[in-house]
Amino acid sequence: MTRSTTELPVTDADVRIARYAAAAIALSVAEAAIPLPLPGVKPGLGNIITLVVLARWGWREAAWVALLRVFAASLVLGQFLAPGFFLSLSGALISLAVLALARHLPARWFGPVSHSVLAAFGHFAGQILIARLWLVPHDGIFYLVPVFALAAVVFGTVNGLVADYLLRHAPPRVGG
Repeated sequence: MTRSTTELPVTDADVRIARYAAAAIALSVAEAAIPLPLPGVKPGLGNIITLVVLARWGWREAAWVALLRVFAASLVLGQFLAPGFFLSLSGALISLAVLALARHLPARWFGPVSHSVLAAFGHFAGQILIARLWLVPHDGIFYLVPVFALAAVVFGTVNGLVADYLLRHAPPRVGG
């Protein structure tokens, strides 16, 4: 019997997505070592990379980076298919939907900082939704909304400022 092999061509976009995803995964894993003041309240450092990719390469590549980050970081941290994975995935999906809409807002007034804050609100909304429907089937979960909203504003602003700095000081876009 002859051996059959299938070769998939690797494009520049594949390599670029892999590099950005690796950076986002590294930031997410490093973030796991930061003590949390409240469960679920995290800075979302990996989202900085997603914002940079969104601004430089578009929504499709940003979605790949974000989803690869969620899956790979959960595998590395031993949380794949645990409740935290589903919270993270739902937050990522909702924030990607928000970013898909936000990128159509006028660039004159909306940039990485506002996109980051909007995505942070989408992320916590997705997490609260899954937590309410699956993990804590009680309306008391909504008492956490002000805490998550404050965290979304603070961390969304900081992450957006870092993404904006990286976009302004990074080498010019090459290829693609």
